[in-house]
Amino acid sequence: MSEEKRMIQNYEVMSALRIGEKEVVFAKDPLNETAPFLCTLCEQKAFICYIQERYEDSVVSDDYLDIMEQYAKQILAQCQKVREERAQITVPLDVITADMCHPHSHAETIKGQVVAIKPSALRPEYRTADKQLVFVTGGNGSMANHYGNACFAINLYTGKDVRWERYDVQGIVKDECLPDWAKEKAAVIREQIKNHKNKEVR
Repeated sequence: MSEEKRMIQNYEVMSALRIGEKEVVFAKDPLNETAPFLCTLCEQKAFICYIQERYEDSVVSDDYLDIMEQYAKQILAQCQKVREERAQITVPLDVITADMCHPHSHAETIKGQVVAIKPSALRPEYRTADKQLVFVTGGNGSMANHYGNACFAINLYTGKDVRWERYDVQGIVKDECLPDWAKEKAAVIREQIKNHKNKEVR
């Protein structure tokens, strides 16, 4: 069976490379005599049932080399943006490896625990502790012997709500391997959860 072609209107996507938050796309439409080549940036947003794609900085041309140069420029520009983002991160860009976590067992709950996301579940430019470390707050996948996979969590560095699948979890991070900054953030989250529960009881 042939794979379904990815199309942008009449242009067929021939190459796409995601770096950072955006994807650089090269596409072509052989039937378009005036502008058969397209280079564009694609930003994807995932919703429950579908993925929404938004395109920007689109350039069309009848010159293949012009479009390839534009494609290369956009890739370099995205690399630079990621480097700038990294430069603003205030914690060490270490990687949390499997040996820094307790063996991952699906027979135990991970709710209320700090876990590390597998590096393989992250894009290469994001395989660092600031992206890996999350505090799990719930979801069917967070339970022991779970039937679902959804794990709702808080990213320890950004404080933002995130969702991961249980199979993306590397394991509960060993306390001695958890960076000091992450311990501090986790303590704050635990205190907030405790205070919220106390208010509900009153």
